Amino acid sequence: MKERYDVVIIGSGMGGLVAANILAREGKSVCVLEKNNQFGGNLQTFVREKTIFDTGVHYLGGLSKGQNLYRYFEYLDVLDGLEFKQLDRDGFDIITFDDDPNEYPHAQGYENFENSLIAQFPEEAKAIRTYTAKLREICAKFPLYNLQLGKPYYEDSDMFEAPAKPYIDSLTQNKKLRAVLAGSNLLYAGDADKSPFYVHALSVNSYIESAYRCADGGSQITKRLIRKLKEHGGDAFKHQEVVNFEVVDKRVVSVSTKKGDVVRGDIFISNIEPKTTVKLVGEQHFRKSYGKRISEIDSTISAFSIHLVLKPKTFPYLNKNYYHFKNHDAVWNGHQYTAESWPETYMVSMGVRKDQDEWGDQLTAISYMRYEEVEPWAATFNTVAHKNNRGETYEDFKKARTEIFLDELEKKFPNIRECVQSVHTSTPLSYRDYIGCNRGSMYGYVKDVSNPLKSFISPRTKIPNLLFTGQSLNMHGILGVTISGVLTCSEILGGAYLLEKIVGES
Repeated sequence: MKERYDVVIIGSGMGGLVAANILAREGKSVCVLEKNNQFGGNLQTFVREKTIFDTGVHYLGGLSKGQNLYRYFEYLDVLDGLEFKQLDRDGFDIITFDDDPNEYPHAQGYENFENSLIAQFPEEAKAIRTYTAKLREICAKFPLYNLQLGKPYYEDSDMFEAPAKPYIDSLTQNKKLRAVLAGSNLLYAGDADKSPFYVHALSVNSYIESAYRCADGGSQITKRLIRKLKEHGGDAFKHQEVVNFEVVDKRVVSVSTKKGDVVRGDIFISNIEPKTTVKLVGEQHFRKSYGKRISEIDSTISAFSIHLVLKPKTFPYLNKNYYHFKNHDAVWNGHQYTAESWPETYMVSMGVRKDQDEWGDQLTAISYMRYEEVEPWAATFNTVAHKNNRGETYEDFKKARTEIFLDELEKKFPNIRECVQSVHTSTPLSYRDYIGCNRGSMYGYVKDVSNPLKSFISPRTKIPNLLFTGQSLNMHGILGVTISGVLTCSEILGGAYLLEKIVGES
């Protein structure tokens, strides 16, 4: 570790690693500090019985040649050596319901997407085409989403205030089609009263353009980014949890880690939760109104996941994801479950191997879970780096929920229990401890259509040399946080200069 760096980045989620790579390429000395055993935030993977599971990134969009994520990865020079498998072009996401044997596909390519749905809703061709045209119109308003220079999207207040559910409902009276169009809204924890349509559009558009899985897990992206960072002279350290920021004359001069190391720098970028950052820096260093606003932003709901290791050659590999609902009302209300009705909705995704054959070796199912359910054990902390036992009652809670979840999965996949070799779980506490998100939040902060500026966080803070990056800035997901890294670096290098570099090399 050097005595001093031009830039110190706290947290190694995708946004932080993208920022680190951009700044190191520009000749700055960069240091990334990560508390965990693994770099990568939501790109972390874990292994059970020699089977690789993804923590948070189950598929990526916009990765075909010339598309937005591809071009950002091309500029970062990480494509070489990454292994992806394209999901089923005629249905990468399948929307299904308890009371309906039909499967409703979301297909790749806009024309294919439209035609697949029109085949099932022939009288709704106009509504479907109006919907897809609106998706593209909204996405065109986000300059960095399209690798273009332009005014920041947050100045377009009309777009911020257009709600997702009422817009989708306005297109058609067909309740099933409404549910199918909104059917993958677990991607952003869709809320009937709060979610803006722009969040829906940005979440689904890049998948419609192209949808891929990372072969052998998303951590390969992290490994490439770390390798490239080191090639450009940057440093990255694991097991270095930042516990304090030292502020002198209204500027951060250093951070201290749990190990006792002091890391000095000129610029500090926080890729950890803004709420946590403000506490670590000290609320007295920010305006009271700013600290209050950050502390009061709502976080999105958390999740409960079951990760199944499958017996060899028992369950076919599914090159698609399933979004399943008890009924079409659950599409927007799944997070309002009761103890009796849980889970009202779930997503099923399978991991893919580089040498994938017809049989799957693992399956992950995810449903909403409110943090309050695990609050009895909230004082415990457990990761690979800091092992602790949360106790017998917690294990009983997980077992009971797993059984209920498997019962639901059996309705959709009747032979699933016979195929299970072992079951592993993640609760809101797992996400909180490994990812560092407030209350285990799936996607950072709630974007609320009735108060769009409440959750807007600028990369710049009131401390001139402290910046934010990551999913709290604009959008979550691999593409969203990649753009957040670019946005943060634009504040340091200049937006026009940086974009010219990115476009020139992609």
